[in-house]
Amino acid sequence: MNSETRQLLAQIRACTLCEKHLPLGPRPVVQFHPKARILLVGQAPGRKVHASGKPFDDASGDRLRNWLGITADTFYNAKQLAIVPMGFCYPGTGKSGDLPPRPECAPAWRHKLLPHLEHQKLTLAIGRYAHDWHFSGPKMTVTERVQRWREYWPEIVPLPHPSPRNNLWLRRNPWFETELIPQLKQRVQQLIN
Repeated sequence: MNSETRQLLAQIRACTLCEKHLPLGPRPVVQFHPKARILLVGQAPGRKVHASGKPFDDASGDRLRNWLGITADTFYNAKQLAIVPMGFCYPGTGKSGDLPPRPECAPAWRHKLLPHLEHQKLTLAIGRYAHDWHFSGPKMTVTERVQRWREYWPEIVPLPHPSPRNNLWLRRNPWFETELIPQLKQRVQQLIN
């Protein structure tokens, strides 16, 4: 990793841009290496991830690793998988779960960091905020976007959030696990081997 990338990551990890809005204070969580071939774009860390400082260190991460067909060792290898959420810090909890990613984060850092990915072949966009950033054209619901996954294949894959809160969505959309997931596992294996 070159010194410019190291310096940028240090700046991100020291960021206090939206500190006054964060109930637990800033703790940017990002996993990054320029050699990563897969970019995973989530929403923002939850409370448990904020505590550990490790992305997707929760039940959502267990489900996501299963969807990708990879072990935790592979998932947490920054040279294999860059994890750059839409918001780097835990935004707090609202009435129906965690609040959205802070709006200051993505504009401040994404355009600076993502060009450092020298070998990226696949983007996994998880949830509405990642979809809105990575897909142009008309706004769609998460379901509509994920249903159209073949249109973006194989460079970018829209995914629902792997949270246990989405169990009902998964039951209502069985095609996701029977059609998309096997293809996704195969694509991921091609890129990590």
